[in-house]
Amino acid sequence: MTSAAHGPVGTAELLVRDAELLVVDDGREIAGGWVAVSGGRVTAVGPAGGEPEAQRTVSAAGRLVTPGLVNTHHHIYQNLTRSYGPAVNGSLFDWLTTLYPLWAGLDEEAVYVSAYVGMAELLMGGCTTSSDHLYVHPQPLLVDAEIRAARDIGFRFHATRGSMTRSVEDGGLPPRSVTQTEDEVLADSERLIRAHHDPEPGALVRVALAPCSPFSVTRELMIATAELAERHDVRLHTHLAEDRDEDTYCRETYGCRPVEYFEDTGWMTDRSWVAHCIHPNDAELRRLAAAGVGVAHCPSSNMLIGGGTARVREMRELGLPVGLGCDGSASTDHASLWLETRGALLLGRYRGGPGAMTARDALDIATRGSARCLGRADELGHLRPGACADLVVWDLHEVALAGALTDPVEAWLRCGPARAWMTVVGGRVLVERGEPVLPGLAEALRHHGRIARRLQDVG
Repeated sequence: MTSAAHGPVGTAELLVRDAELLVVDDGREIAGGWVAVSGGRVTAVGPAGGEPEAQRTVSAAGRLVTPGLVNTHHHIYQNLTRSYGPAVNGSLFDWLTTLYPLWAGLDEEAVYVSAYVGMAELLMGGCTTSSDHLYVHPQPLLVDAEIRAARDIGFRFHATRGSMTRSVEDGGLPPRSVTQTEDEVLADSERLIRAHHDPEPGALVRVALAPCSPFSVTRELMIATAELAERHDVRLHTHLAEDRDEDTYCRETYGCRPVEYFEDTGWMTDRSWVAHCIHPNDAELRRLAAAGVGVAHCPSSNMLIGGGTARVREMRELGLPVGLGCDGSASTDHASLWLETRGALLLGRYRGGPGAMTARDALDIATRGSARCLGRADELGHLRPGACADLVVWDLHEVALAGALTDPVEAWLRCGPARAWMTVVGGRVLVERGEPVLPGLAEALRHHGRIARRLQDVG
């Protein structure tokens, strides 16, 4: 427990007080605590009795307050094809080949409204920062459209410029309509970095480079993308070792396993974080850990597709940064980071027994671990003074909490469902009393419905 205020105390812009428990950081919790915010940063935290004056004061009485959850892997545009009947019971490769033709109909409007709706959903699930992996590009400027949505909302966003260059005709999975040439990918990647990437502390928008997977781009593009990321000091992201079929494909195409190929193309660096990472062997895990590669663990996607799940406990023991991802709606059909955090708790205990994962471990993965994956452990994933003012006040119905008297963090994941009662990003309240404070949401939902029906040929 922390027993004293930390940081300078003056008149704050926002004060959240009287929390049943304030989680400041891993191992630092304050019963009855408060957090003060000014200028988009946490200025102080402390126990009851030392609160500063504030322009606005919010009572979190009876509620848990945590750092905002951080999403390290998503495909937001896929919320336009949620629970698409012909794809729901297929393997990874089955649903990809079923949905690629639908996603060929994406345009700027579709990506903008899917991002706006998707970010609203993330905020309702306690997510204050998200990456997004947009790798289908049937038209130009699609990443710009989702960045525009993030800026309109005030959401903290890491856009990853995805790519696919190997179509069915080249031995890959996607149709030609959603792939690009290497020159197109590299030119647009550099344009996006110059136009949108903000390297400054507290940035709301950053850009990373993200070829979809080892089986969807050429070796030459993997190498060139790593070199481009090095030149511009941006991060790298891709899917890796997600499916047994990927292992077979890499052996037949490249003569090696996926992690070997990843290393051979220059990606084995602490600039990289990868999605899923289910099937590396022990030696490969050690190499990934030694290089500082991060892993985006996607529990719900793993369970719905049924292809296995990451060895999270072993990864963390080796020192790999492990964060959480909700993955795309094509495989997960929701964007609740709370639900993913609970999924991480359940899967961890299912794999390793009751001592393998606690609620605090899962929360640490969803906050500090995810922030490490995005290269932002200094200012995200905790509520220490100086951190970005990204926080969540959680609400559980009193019926769900009945009898939960001894541990608010365990109750938060065990007794749900929990929903963000208030979500704050950079000091701005974007969810209040459980509802998004987003003036464009109703219109975005109307357009989203129209576009989803068009893509799915429904109605």
